Amino acid sequence: MQYDILMTYVLHRNLKSSLPHVVGGEGNYLIDAQGRRYLDACGGAAVSCLGHDNAVVRDAIKAQLDKTAFAHTSFFTNTPAEELAEFLIKRAPKGTGKGRVMYLGSGSEAMEAALKLARQYYLERGEPSRTRIIARAPSYHGNTLGALATGGHAGRRAPFQPLLMDVDHIDAAYDYRLRQDGESEADFALRMANLLDDRICAIGAENVMAFVAEPVVGASLGTQPAPTGYFKRIREICDAHGVLYIADEVMCGMGRTGTLFALEQEGIAADITTMAKGLGAGYQPIAAVMAAEKVIETIENGSATLWNGHTYMSHAIATAGALAVQQVIEQDGLLDNIRARGAQLEAALHDSFGQHAHIGDIRGRGLFWTIELVADKTTKTPFPPAAKLAPRIQQEALALGMMCYPAQGCADGTAGDHVLLAPSYTSSPEEIDLIVQTLAQAVTRALEA
Repeated sequence: MQYDILMTYVLHRNLKSSLPHVVGGEGNYLIDAQGRRYLDACGGAAVSCLGHDNAVVRDAIKAQLDKTAFAHTSFFTNTPAEELAEFLIKRAPKGTGKGRVMYLGSGSEAMEAALKLARQYYLERGEPSRTRIIARAPSYHGNTLGALATGGHAGRRAPFQPLLMDVDHIDAAYDYRLRQDGESEADFALRMANLLDDRICAIGAENVMAFVAEPVVGASLGTQPAPTGYFKRIREICDAHGVLYIADEVMCGMGRTGTLFALEQEGIAADITTMAKGLGAGYQPIAAVMAAEKVIETIENGSATLWNGHTYMSHAIATAGALAVQQVIEQDGLLDNIRARGAQLEAALHDSFGQHAHIGDIRGRGLFWTIELVADKTTKTPFPPAAKLAPRIQQEALALGMMCYPAQGCADGTAGDHVLLAPSYTSSPEEIDLIVQTLAQAVTRALEA
């Protein structure tokens, strides 16, 4: 069954497109009403990290539904919310301390809540002048107005620019386009991190509230890890100026890059962390904000009140599902599989695309990888945005029975095509090989079209 513009009352992303009607899932495949099977090589948007039919997670959700679904958090707490918070805090990066977790419905909500929490922290400390946010470009931190303003993706910001608050942006550590010839990784890391120090000094540290950055940049830049030492220097700069570091792990966290928290691999802890996609694996809408002990302690010793409440905070069914997801990841040893299959995916991508005339860069970590396409490999010139190369690759892959995640704008906010892969943590060696083979066919077809 196809649902087209004449048959739907849903406000779809594209009002003129017809979409397959999904009716089921089996392992890492989705199945449409015609019986076609689609290997999900991107988790939708790095969401479905356990595939589409995990019985343990479904059973946990059903069991909680038989108990209770919703009770407002101004009156009650519930067991799944408490147990999930304990699970996350006890596995958080060293330095988080006795933090706390709040739950929301999406990554965008989580970023909004993180920014408000940072503001509350400084008001509780008697530093009301700290209102300014510094983030990176390109970056993406969500679709609500505060989150969109914080993000540094020119194309996504443009239509709503008059509605957005002012946020300062520095360059992201984009190795492929910003690392200078002959520059060592250590020197590149230091130069890019020091952009934050320069900007804080220019604004005045007494005015800066937070620095927001993804440990591994997601859709806006295509799974770009930071150079070694970058985030340790960022932590030093934030501490020196009394600025909070907000780590956006909505896309790269919860195991996606090979450790439960992506920031673990950088050897530091954030003051506030957002998480979402891999937290609940798509079985229920859920996101979370984790605040480190120093943030919690300040509020506890002040008003002892959270100033930003949401109706569906700590929803029992959502937290029960997310807790089951995290338990499956841990108990089934899936972090080991992420690292093994991630190494296989990295090698296969280099074997297939390393010498390709139109693949400029291959980057990523864990099961989070990207190919960046260029019109000219020598000059790194991107394809014209109007050619919509990455979306064409997505359509060719879908026709071949595989889902991948296309994006544009990595080069300058508008130009720059890349295709992101984020397979399930349960992926088999055979599925990883099939993903790369299918992507290679899709790229060839799109370039020949």
